[in-house]
Amino acid sequence: MIETLGYFATSWLDPSLLVLTALGTFAGIYIGAIPGLSVTMAASILISFTFKWDVNEALALIGGVYVGGVYGGARTAILLNIPGAPSAIATAIDGYPLARKGLAGEAIGLSTVMSVIGGLIGVLALAVAAPLIADFAIKFTSRDYMLLGIIGILLVGTLSGESFAKGAFAGALGVMIGMVGLDPMTAETRFTYGSINLMGGIPFVVAMIGFFGVAEALAQLEHISTAPIKQKVSRIVPAWSDVRRYLVLGLKSSGLGTLIGALPGTGGDIAALLAYDHAKRSTKNPEVPFGEGAKEGLIAPETANNAAVGGAFVPMLTLGIPGDAVTAIIIGALYIHGLKPGPLLLTDTPHLFWFIVGNLTLANLFLLVFGLTGIRIFTKVVECPRAILIPLIIILSAVGAYAIQNNPVHITWALAFGVIGYVLKRYGFQVGPIILGVILGPMIDANYRRAMIGAREDIGSFLFDLISHPISFLLTSALVFMFVTQIPFVKRRIRRA
Repeated sequence: MIETLGYFATSWLDPSLLVLTALGTFAGIYIGAIPGLSVTMAASILISFTFKWDVNEALALIGGVYVGGVYGGARTAILLNIPGAPSAIATAIDGYPLARKGLAGEAIGLSTVMSVIGGLIGVLALAVAAPLIADFAIKFTSRDYMLLGIIGILLVGTLSGESFAKGAFAGALGVMIGMVGLDPMTAETRFTYGSINLMGGIPFVVAMIGFFGVAEALAQLEHISTAPIKQKVSRIVPAWSDVRRYLVLGLKSSGLGTLIGALPGTGGDIAALLAYDHAKRSTKNPEVPFGEGAKEGLIAPETANNAAVGGAFVPMLTLGIPGDAVTAIIIGALYIHGLKPGPLLLTDTPHLFWFIVGNLTLANLFLLVFGLTGIRIFTKVVECPRAILIPLIIILSAVGAYAIQNNPVHITWALAFGVIGYVLKRYGFQVGPIILGVILGPMIDANYRRAMIGAREDIGSFLFDLISHPISFLLTSALVFMFVTQIPFVKRRIRRA
């Protein structure tokens, strides 16, 4: 026990590790807040700088960036309706309306506190239940990941107002955009129409910048003469009554986020989406309707996506399978330093496991400190006159799109997606489902094809597998339930009940 506590407190007692964790968390918050600069990108760059560092130093910096970056995307999602990261897409649905009501400071403060709670619960799950969660995650097959992705796409119906059909259409459009490029299995071109620039696919960050950033800027042109909303920042630290009131929802969302994060290849974006859907279904009488500034819609995705960080480490450390893109990079860092993630890591190098647990805990505490600072400066963005803010958003969107691969064509795509997103918004379509489709589409495609190969290309065997295996059966039942509840007659009966 004493040794374990010593390993846990390593980064707390070593001044250099303490500084690196703080620096990484601070940098992650602001990297995550800038659309086009992803946590994955930052972590991958850091690998080259930390090649000759001690493994603890490398993990302290990267872990801090990871924790801070997942939270950072919420700031621009709340202030500008531009998620800095995919995991903040659901946050923007109710966070941005709160900012438009002049409550940006309160929204950011509440999201910070609840994010830290979610992050600490995720780390606690990593420390206590890592073997148990890993055993559950390893039972998921390709068809289960396919079903999970389809559920994520269909959940867009609940994120798109009253029209499930519009949400499903937007999600399908996103899947089609995500399929552009070379087929990863056969190298055949898909939806490229002979264009060389499309053969490499369309980065989801470009689509996200266009559909969120540029489209929002175009939508704001209609109100360019409207006076900016004065933000209330007198109370940044949320009232204890608010934290206590939403604590149960936060705990439920944290548990969901931890479980989803522990499923390899999913991550905080799916966790946030499922948590938002859970909050919308389980909240009986919200003070404000969801989509118009409901605090429940802000808290649920923020606690879930931060809890997913701890969950993502579970399969990485116990199975050698990355929970998401960032943990895939961390696996590379461990291999560089002569360590092999997998079942023997916990027994051969327990000090490393408990160091990671302690470091993630410390990063979440730094997140609380840094997350509640600089909010007044951030909220000034919203109070900026639209005549200045709109061109600035478009310029930053263009720079962010170009910076991904230093490709000027991406600027054109971002602007084009912005125009498409603006038109869709005018006709009642939400752009969030499109981005989710872009992200989840390739995962669905790859896992469906693996599942079909496993079924020897026999559709009968494939369908039989869907109902004969417990996890597949539960997910298939969930899909059927989602379709049935959208039938008008059934929908009316549910509302009456």
